[in-house]
Amino acid sequence: MPDATSTFRYKRVLLKVSGEVLMGDQSFGVDMKTVDAVAKAVADVAAEGVEICLVIGGGNIFRGLSKAAAGMERSQADYMGMLATIMNALAMQSALEKIGVSTRVQSAIPMAAIAEPYIRRRALRHLEKGRVVIFAAGVGAPFFTTDSGAALRAAEMGCDALLKGTSVDGVYTADPKKDPTATRYETLTYQDVLAKDLRVMDASAIAMMRDTGIPIVVFSIREENSLRRTLTGEGTFTVIQDVA
Repeated sequence: MPDATSTFRYKRVLLKVSGEVLMGDQSFGVDMKTVDAVAKAVADVAAEGVEICLVIGGGNIFRGLSKAAAGMERSQADYMGMLATIMNALAMQSALEKIGVSTRVQSAIPMAAIAEPYIRRRALRHLEKGRVVIFAAGVGAPFFTTDSGAALRAAEMGCDALLKGTSVDGVYTADPKKDPTATRYETLTYQDVLAKDLRVMDASAIAMMRDTGIPIVVFSIREENSLRRTLTGEGTFTVIQDVA
């Protein structure tokens, strides 16, 4: 496998993709054209030696269930959300394997018929062998978001960065879809994000990345070649890390 260090800024990364991204232009559900586009972007960098794992949110599916979950006990609703992330993980696995990328899904909730259980050493071995690993079901417990799950897995895998693929090309002073005067930050510290309540990720995820020193890179996964350009440092994105 080619050495990624000569081309890319990071050798091993965790890519966090929100479930909403996978909706495409739909109001909820999975748009397979969008899934295929994300899979191709992952495949392109994996083929050049980047070790990559993924965490995918469940908002695209759970949004359709939200009315049913209204008034439901929080733990039960959170478990429903975890099942949504498993569905998204299987869709992404299918898209990746369709284009020849060896992929494993590991679930924090045991589901032996469809996914491996999460085992840290096994996941590390998959990455070393060049396989893409998709972590599903968050941390396997309620009251934690998939952002926290992504931060935890990035730390456990010893990732060089956590990439957050969203619908906007970085972190802004306000929602750029609602406020045309919003400006994008080039860099931020973890403390900036917490103090300004920028809500890039939940506070526990930001704190974990601060404690482990893993940078967070926020970029738009919807733009063509954005994953590659972000990894090479040529794209448009916001980097969150402590000042050296």
